Amino acid sequence: MQQIPVLNRQTLTYEQLAKTIDHSLLRPELTEADVVAGCELAERYHVASVCVKPCHVALAVRLLQGSDVAVGTVIGFPHGAHTTATKVFEAADALAGGAVELDMVINIGELRAGHHDAVLNDIKAVVDAARGKAIVKVILENAYLTDEQKAAACRLAESAGADFVKTSTGFAPGGATLADLRLMRASVSPHIQVKAAGGVRTLDAALDAIDAGATRIGATATAAILDEFQKRLRG
Repeated sequence: MQQIPVLNRQTLTYEQLAKTIDHSLLRPELTEADVVAGCELAERYHVASVCVKPCHVALAVRLLQGSDVAVGTVIGFPHGAHTTATKVFEAADALAGGAVELDMVINIGELRAGHHDAVLNDIKAVVDAARGKAIVKVILENAYLTDEQKAAACRLAESAGADFVKTSTGFAPGGATLADLRLMRASVSPHIQVKAAGGVRTLDAALDAIDAGATRIGATATAAILDEFQKRLRG
């Protein structure tokens, strides 16, 4: 079982903050050169991971070999509507390429329809494919869900053996909210972590997310967040 970071806003160190960040490189227009630059930035700032498109996994693994930055990718992204077999194939392909973190999108429509067994089995199939090789973060896409559905999805993700529940893809009408983070934190056991993604673009937003229970933050504004933290540390 993964050890959960204990984060306190008042005593937070640069290293602790940096290791909450998954530097996101998922925009559809990003080129190979953009990914190279993003991986260099991630290594320079010693973040937790880069989250790249599936086609860039092997490139990111090569670029970050020997660094302290993990390589992750997305499964069933961004709509979650792939068949379970497709998601399992994507997971296996990502693992073969060297990814060690998988951010998968639930089947949103099935959850909204109340088909909980289908959602559970979909998540579990990816978790089983990743077992012993990668951690799995389950993206709920909260913008489309009621609070009751969010809490149910959290419980299903935990029952399926996932490591994290995550707010959003960043491609829906809304992203991470503090209310959602608190709800998600309260809806899973202490050993399940919570990831905030979508709209966390400033240091204060990142710190607020941590206060609300997030231990990972998906960000594109990584440099701005961490530079501001260093600036404040210097007074």
